[in-house]
Amino acid sequence: MPRSGLAMDLTPLRESRDFRLLYAGFLGALIGTLMTSVAVAVQVYDLTGSPAQIGLVSLARALPLVVGVLIGGVLADRGDRRTLMLVTRLPLTLVAAGLMVNALLPQPQLWVIYVATGLTGLFAGLGGPAMLAAIPALVGTERLAAAGALTAASTQLAALLGPALGGVLVAGPGLAACFAVDAAGFLVFSVALLFVRPLPAPQASATGKGLRQAFGAVADGVRFVRGHRLIVGLLLVDAAAMVFTMPQALYPVLADEQFGGGPGVVGLLYAAPALGALVGAATSGWTARAGGHALIGAVLLWGLSLVGFGLTTVLPLALALLALAGLGDLISETLRSALLQHGTPDELRGRVSGLWMVQATVSPALGNAAVGFLAELSGARFAVVTGGVVCVVATLAVAARFPALRAARLGVAPPSERAAPSEGVGSPREGAER
Repeated sequence: MPRSGLAMDLTPLRESRDFRLLYAGFLGALIGTLMTSVAVAVQVYDLTGSPAQIGLVSLARALPLVVGVLIGGVLADRGDRRTLMLVTRLPLTLVAAGLMVNALLPQPQLWVIYVATGLTGLFAGLGGPAMLAAIPALVGTERLAAAGALTAASTQLAALLGPALGGVLVAGPGLAACFAVDAAGFLVFSVALLFVRPLPAPQASATGKGLRQAFGAVADGVRFVRGHRLIVGLLLVDAAAMVFTMPQALYPVLADEQFGGGPGVVGLLYAAPALGALVGAATSGWTARAGGHALIGAVLLWGLSLVGFGLTTVLPLALALLALAGLGDLISETLRSALLQHGTPDELRGRVSGLWMVQATVSPALGNAAVGFLAELSGARFAVVTGGVVCVVATLAVAARFPALRAARLGVAPPSERAAPSEGVGSPREGAER
């Protein structure tokens, strides 16, 4: 039964040893990764002086990640999900070590950063759908909102600690220290996975093994998504929250131009949304009985807070607004993930999770690149404010055109029937909505 209070539901951690291991390993790896995100942004800005280059580095990670998640989604529905997570996390240790060696060179090479970022995206993509698809098997469908809130909280805790520590290390020991911690974090994750029980995909043998069957398996996932207006609405509202609304690429620029600070301020800007998200996670018990209206409100909170962040020049107020944006992002992330898993059969979760990750990766990457180029043309503050306005308008449009999104609630079975062709994604009306 869902909890009645506001406090975070810790039941998945109490009841599932394997979820605890996955949770701890994921947190350890993510702290190092987010320290690296600060280090990479600072290093690229130091080497090039261009905010557009910072956005392009994000795009360089996103494109291989898209390829990875499409393949990884099929693999996650075909074999053991734990094994797939393990074999895709170990190589990331070597990638982080390569960034460390590059940072120690007298003249670090920009191309090494791009290659390492691309490899990180590829391996993360290959293993990502397996992790998302494994969670319902570890905690049960009735605990999806609780597990989503816990996972989002670990993400935000890492986002609070990682960037702040990254800023301190960049200003102190230097960039190489951030990359070394990232390598250690992936080792921690790999060791934790060794103790998780095998997680074979259901009906794994039915997916086939050839290239043609693999493409057919991806197509099955696409058809499932296209036939469910709730999931299409979830994808679109997530895109509305991300495209043009990713100010992270501009934090080094804003710290310098808007707030007059150095790497320490960059770290604070990265960490502030995580603080608000942790507040949201600590009071997330209510999300187990929430739904579409709460999701829409959370995305609107994200967009409006970023508008205020772009308008202010007072650092404490800017940090408070970023924290408020982080709270909205945490709630929306929890509800999007839970509603998606709730409405997807287990035998399709790998592929649907892969398609979800494609959208969730491409949208922020395009957002980072877009705000970077927009900042080059019109200034960083204008880019942030414009992005927030676009987010609000797009979210209201999606909410108006997708009643299934507004009506969705956790604990209530979604419609099982697929939309008729006249109402589907391929129809002229749906094409206009997209």
